[in-house]
Amino acid sequence: MSTPLLRVSGLKKHFPSGRRGATPVKAVDDVSFDIEEGQTMGLVGESGCGKSTTGRSVLRLIEPTAGKIEFMGQELTTLGAAPLRAMRRNMQMVFQDPFASLNPRMTIGQVLEEPLIVHRLADRTSRKRKVAETLEVVGLNAGYADRYPHEFSGGQRQRVGIARAIITRPKLVVADEAVSALDVSIQAQILNLLQDLQKELGLTYLFVSHDLAVIRHVSDRIGVMYLGRMVESGSCENVYRSPKHPYTQALLSAIPREHPDQVRERIVLQGSIPNPAAPPSGCHFHPRCPSCMDLCKTQAPPAIAVSAGEYVTCHLYR
Repeated sequence: MSTPLLRVSGLKKHFPSGRRGATPVKAVDDVSFDIEEGQTMGLVGESGCGKSTTGRSVLRLIEPTAGKIEFMGQELTTLGAAPLRAMRRNMQMVFQDPFASLNPRMTIGQVLEEPLIVHRLADRTSRKRKVAETLEVVGLNAGYADRYPHEFSGGQRQRVGIARAIITRPKLVVADEAVSALDVSIQAQILNLLQDLQKELGLTYLFVSHDLAVIRHVSDRIGVMYLGRMVESGSCENVYRSPKHPYTQALLSAIPREHPDQVRERIVLQGSIPNPAAPPSGCHFHPRCPSCMDLCKTQAPPAIAVSAGEYVTCHLYR
């Protein structure tokens, strides 16, 4: 069996609460998953569940509190500054807000040249040519290199963000809510672009989104997160066809029906998401779970393999 391109084991990220002696906020709490080369892993969950923090921690844009991140056979958490910078050529990120992530004082050409300069990948002439080629690849005119970010629409700026991510020809791209700030019609164009680039360049994606329809469209595997923990993971087909965790079932029941005659029972969760600074004991989901047992209130469930490659963190399957 081949070694995954990315293997995340027991990843944790805790933030200080700001009060002396207070319990830290466990934004990511013991998350594990693998991504095979050329595949897309989708992370989905409500706002505040820790999915974006997971993506940034994988790239060490945020330093993990604990856990292991193995990428291309190397342990990232132990790399020093210089080796980590060299490794960043192979792992890039597309951010949610394409305007905030682009320097307004730099032209698009300068924005795209910067990664090439940092990693010393080409001389000046070659960099100009590479910038022009990459703009064409993402569907923009090469002549746009002399323009500034404010001269573009949101969709065009996101294409620039994607161009910046792929110009070093990375192996892994983390897309953090890459289409959530765009109109629906533009979302479809960007998603199709990302899928075309994956085929052409052999990219591997960690795709973070709260939109279940988007995740289903782009993902090979799905991880469902709730309050910092991975509650279910598996192939896209199996998770959508037969969700195991009560939280996953509730999320999928909220998807609009494809046909007006289609019947789907809506699962309405009671209460609201608990405070991550003071999460419930045991299973974090138990205050809202329709299948809650006494055991759920006191013991955190382990990840249980329900089939090959399918895991659920729930006492119902022990």
